Amino acid sequence: MTCTPDNKPTPFAATGNSPLLRFYQGIPFWQKVLAGFLLGALMGVLLGENATVLKPLGDLFIKAITMLVAPLVFCAIVSSITALGSEVGLKRLSLKTLGMFMLTGTLASLIGLAVGSAMNMGGSIELATTEIRERNIPGFGQVLLDMIPVNPFDALAQGKVLQIIVFAALVGIAINMVGDKAKALKDAIHAGAEVMFQLTRLVMKLTPIGVFGLMAWVVGQYGLDSLLPLANFILAIYVAALIHIICVYGGLIKFVAKLSPLQFFRKAMPAQLVAFSSASSYGTLPVTTRCALSMGVSERYSAFVLPLGATMNMDGCGGIYPAIAAIFIAQIYGIPLDMTDYVLIAITATVASVGTAGVPGSAMVMLTVTLGVIGLPLEGIAYIAAIDRVIDMARTCTNITGDMMTAVVVGKSEGEFDPQRFDHHPAEAKAA
Repeated sequence: MTCTPDNKPTPFAATGNSPLLRFYQGIPFWQKVLAGFLLGALMGVLLGENATVLKPLGDLFIKAITMLVAPLVFCAIVSSITALGSEVGLKRLSLKTLGMFMLTGTLASLIGLAVGSAMNMGGSIELATTEIRERNIPGFGQVLLDMIPVNPFDALAQGKVLQIIVFAALVGIAINMVGDKAKALKDAIHAGAEVMFQLTRLVMKLTPIGVFGLMAWVVGQYGLDSLLPLANFILAIYVAALIHIICVYGGLIKFVAKLSPLQFFRKAMPAQLVAFSSASSYGTLPVTTRCALSMGVSERYSAFVLPLGATMNMDGCGGIYPAIAAIFIAQIYGIPLDMTDYVLIAITATVASVGTAGVPGSAMVMLTVTLGVIGLPLEGIAYIAAIDRVIDMARTCTNITGDMMTAVVVGKSEGEFDPQRFDHHPAEAKAA
């Protein structure tokens, strides 16, 4: 409690300890966002077109999360690559792990595109947008050249995300090659990543306010009928997640590791249930570790791949989610997408699945990357923010299942796996 020199509580301290504030702080974040969504919709109904006065609250939120993108992407990717280490044995294991993350991330984005394109999630609803998309479509060779920044600082300043990603990857690789001489830079960027993660948490606290302002504006401008497509959007996310878990993860276990997918999913279920209910990859990490050990993955590799996967392997958040969300937002705004748009979505979603920070709200931040690359209005994010918790449950379950699959498949190929333990059903898996 903050006190004045004569040891009397200040008014600020009294306010900070007020029952109303304590009650608000005790409400789960997803419930605050849902409340902002419902209150915004109600305010839109009551005020009608006059609800436009609340739109600046949403614009503030959009600008705040856009502010995070360039430094967050740079620090997160450099930190992830330098975390792989430079020892010879660990390097091979790390490259295989990263390769598996990239493979499943690519497949996740393609599945997201397929499911999103196959479903008419937007229905007959079309929202107006004043944004004009630039349709200057370069050739394939020019796309590759445009990924290399001529001036990295200019790319950071202008938020050219693909160039930032390439530059960050090269910096991370160079730091690993230099070794101890670059330790100071490595530590500085790691510290910068932690700062950006914390700043992301702070900005995400604005989500209920931003959603309130934008939903009041949307409902006031277009009416309650504009909210109907959300059910189809949720269905698309869950269908894509199930396809990815069963077909991609189960297929890699069956045909690459030559193991039983049923046994894998049976032992993975405790972690999947915790992930689905908590919507937290980090919070599920202890249970994920115990399940991986029960599958026969060595303690050495489990301690490496699972925390790394909780940060880097985000097939649900970075692969499936931005692909479907981008198509959904394009549908409700009536903006047609062509093959170039789909290719750009696949590329950015795949990289986001590896570069997404393992903190709440990072999937929403990375969605701005995908929307920005193909020129879709960022206001569409608020349209789906209120049901983010429902979606996040499926995303997190997908993410941690991918972590365990990678631990088993790569661990088996590198002798960090005990097949007898995998076939056995140990007590520790039940205890998890």
